Amino acid sequence: MNPTLADHVSTTETDGGMVLLDLRTGHYWQLNATAAAVVTGLRAGTPVDALVTELRLRFPEQAERLPADVSAFVTALRERKLVSS
Repeated sequence: MNPTLADHVSTTETDGGMVLLDLRTGHYWQLNATAAAVVTGLRAGTPVDALVTELRLRFPEQAERLPADVSAFVTALRERKLVSS
């Protein structure tokens, strides 16, 4: 099952990325452009593997590290209960 952004998470785009707000706890996170692209994809229901493929095209300078970075980021979102899967 693909992770999706939880209903209690609000997002706001910024010039350099995005801010996530957990409406239950009031905690927020400032995301860079790569992390914002992951969250946008998760919100749209895009599978993680497809996100990595898309991000490799958008950020070729990060292509080698993207699979591990995206996996770690999604794991961090899960640990904070910001995604459901």
